[in-house]
Amino acid sequence: MPELDDLRYPIGRFTPPASSEPAARAEQISVLRLLPGNVQTAVSGLSHTQLDTPYREGGWTVRQLVHHIADSHANAYVRTKLALTEDWPTIKPYDEAAWAKLVDSALPIDGSIAMISAMHERWVAILEWLTEADFKRGYNHPELGRQELGNVIALYSWHSRHHTAHITNLRKRMSW
Repeated sequence: MPELDDLRYPIGRFTPPASSEPAARAEQISVLRLLPGNVQTAVSGLSHTQLDTPYREGGWTVRQLVHHIADSHANAYVRTKLALTEDWPTIKPYDEAAWAKLVDSALPIDGSIAMISAMHERWVAILEWLTEADFKRGYNHPELGRQELGNVIALYSWHSRHHTAHITNLRKRMSW
């Protein structure tokens, strides 16, 4: 059985990049562009019972992971737009674990997959339009401090791969 840290962080913990180079950002934006299809592929053919299986003991279910991706990336999308239209706005954090316990996290995943797809289409269009100076813009996070968009994109690229790996690794472990 894999170690808990391997189950929690299947691609490793997030490490902010030393710099936000255009080539690295292009790759990160590509990950965001491909996420909807990658999530769809990761959950394809899973039964309701499988969707309600936690990816690790004490962890979220596959269903909750899909809904969490939609919730988290919706927040990131709105925060990106705020950063581009306001001067270093202070954003409101949210309790991800509490959101994952709300009744909508038990709904079928199709709505969240559609939401991820539509939102990522718009988010990627904005990100590809940005100038170098725009990636230096950002927002103030009350707990994490100043967050430049270049680092935010790196984080959500990692987040995309991180949660997709939770699902694909569970499928491998369970031989689904």
